[in-house]
Amino acid sequence: MVEIITSPISFSFLILLFFVGALGSLLVKKDDVLANIWNSFFAIGGSLWGLVFSGFMISSGNSLSFILWTAPLSFFSLSFRIDMLSAFFIFIISLITLFCSFYGIGYIKHFYKKYSIGALGFFSHLFILGMIFVVTASNAIFFLIAWEIMSIASYFLVVYDHKDENNVKAGFLYLVMTHIGTAFILISFLLLYKFTGSFDFEAMKLGSVAVPLFVKDIIFLCAIIGFGTKAGIVPFHIWLPAAHPAAPSHISALMSGVMIKTGIFMMIRLFLDILQPVPVWWGLAILIIGAVSSLLGVLYALAEHDIKRLLAYHSIENIGIILLGLGSALVFSSLHFPSLALLGLTATLFHIANHAIFKSLLFLSAGSVISQTHTRNMEEYGGLIKYMPQTAFFFLIGSMAISALPPFNGFFSEWLTFQSLFQGIMMLSSSAKWIFMIAVGSLAFTGGLALACFVKAFGVTFLARPRSEEIFHTKESSFFLLFGMGSLAVLSLLFGIFSGKITFFLEKIGKSLDIFKTTSSAVSLSENQTILVGNGFASVSGLVFFLIFGITILFVVGVVRYLIYKEQKTETGLTWDCGTDLKPRMEITATGFAQSIILIFKGILKPTIQHEIEYHDSETRYLPKSKAVTLGVRDINQSYFYQPLRDLLMKISLRAKNIQSGNISVYILYILIALIVALFIIL
Repeated sequence: MVEIITSPISFSFLILLFFVGALGSLLVKKDDVLANIWNSFFAIGGSLWGLVFSGFMISSGNSLSFILWTAPLSFFSLSFRIDMLSAFFIFIISLITLFCSFYGIGYIKHFYKKYSIGALGFFSHLFILGMIFVVTASNAIFFLIAWEIMSIASYFLVVYDHKDENNVKAGFLYLVMTHIGTAFILISFLLLYKFTGSFDFEAMKLGSVAVPLFVKDIIFLCAIIGFGTKAGIVPFHIWLPAAHPAAPSHISALMSGVMIKTGIFMMIRLFLDILQPVPVWWGLAILIIGAVSSLLGVLYALAEHDIKRLLAYHSIENIGIILLGLGSALVFSSLHFPSLALLGLTATLFHIANHAIFKSLLFLSAGSVISQTHTRNMEEYGGLIKYMPQTAFFFLIGSMAISALPPFNGFFSEWLTFQSLFQGIMMLSSSAKWIFMIAVGSLAFTGGLALACFVKAFGVTFLARPRSEEIFHTKESSFFLLFGMGSLAVLSLLFGIFSGKITFFLEKIGKSLDIFKTTSSAVSLSENQTILVGNGFASVSGLVFFLIFGITILFVVGVVRYLIYKEQKTETGLTWDCGTDLKPRMEITATGFAQSIILIFKGILKPTIQHEIEYHDSETRYLPKSKAVTLGVRDINQSYFYQPLRDLLMKISLRAKNIQSGNISVYILYILIALIVALFIIL
């Protein structure tokens, strides 16, 4: 049975399901209802099979290598290699696709008669297929083809709602940035090919000893830019806050929860598998990038009042946290502390899984709110908990998970990351130790700011009074939307309670890499699910936290309520309001909540405050009719890097335009000069 499920035929069947789902969606595109059914049926079927396949691959510990189709040139063949690391990413892709597909059954209905449901299904399946190919491709050429399939399909999903001009602009920016990233990835693969003589990843791994160190450094920098652009690290993140909000919400969940992790997958594959051993500065550089990305991501999120842009910025923050684990793993690996390197990698994998779950949950919850209120502006929400109580509950769980509050999953992966960084502070020399201390500080700071951000997001969205008339017409989400959100909320809790077993499961995946084959574990697990790090250096138990959490909830909701309201007569009356009517304008807004924190970091965020006053009599200007304060925050990368770069390119382009004279003789002269230069280079 296991042999059948983990066979090439089984994997081919997985691909076939998504392929048929894509083609069939186009064939039935004239019927919105049928296209939705077809799209959802094959997406759910494919993801279920993906879970079974990847689950058996991980539990059996087997690897699978095969060629599905042979091309005349071998590196164009559809060749796959699926080890435990690949299987883990297939598992994450399938898990998030499954619940997003259930959610999509109900969510897609509001696109009926507006846009083609068949086209949405076609590009969704192609997008998922591209991600699966990316994590299973065995050679660089097929990988790049898969990377392009994933990128192009996701571009069409970003611009799906093309009647909104901002979505089209976001799609263009995404397309430009993703191809800049692809160019750097291509350079790194070509350099590897030059010294290993092969595009096959296994051959590259065997031949990497022949790659000179300075060439390795160039490959590292190109890979960081290439894969980091897709992952959304600072300063290559500018496409992410624009593109993720533009896509339909269940696609935003897939892009933010899964797609950006494909960049992290290849960083792990290249740095911890193919290019080993690596210099120490690679890990230290990734630690610095992770610290900067996590801090800037959460600071920009705090300043946002567009709910989906806020979540997109938190993806940058969480990619930074993932890089902190990966950076520590690389440093320990370089300094020959394999057990600690394995601990760092385990923390990385755990946060990859956790972020996929709680970020997808938050995007789906935000999508439900937006589909009812028809706006992404949180300043127009308020009081939604009365109209959408279950959605509010699921958003609250997602908020607690992403804020790393126990017993939810985000806490435990961040705790493991902390332990990895603490070990670096204890074990390393002074120069490296300082970088680990900065990383610890940034992670602690990020956690506090993330909590403040989600207090703002939940409070402004679901509590207090409605700030717009639209709120009074909202209603709770339908069954399929609630099922998608509820399932992910349950997983957020389960991954926290059983964090001990999951840690060991993920450590097993880390041990499948060659450099960790004989590595002993730095983590142990007691009978009550307590995780112990470094012979008792630190411990934590998801089960204990769950019991404390449950008892606290019971105490607050049950016992305290009974003691306070016991034998008391309850009367409902009007709130004493100092002689004035309570209005939504009296509530604190998202901008007002974040203002004090933004002003603390004004040196980084460069906030701008704009006052707009309208007078009853514009000539006398004595009696103000309305007054508005708008707080804006500029992206410093955009202001100080991308804008000057754009201006420079424009100047160069204007000068270069002068060579376009319109004279054929001059063009022939250009060709002659180019030919002479090319011959000179060749000879």
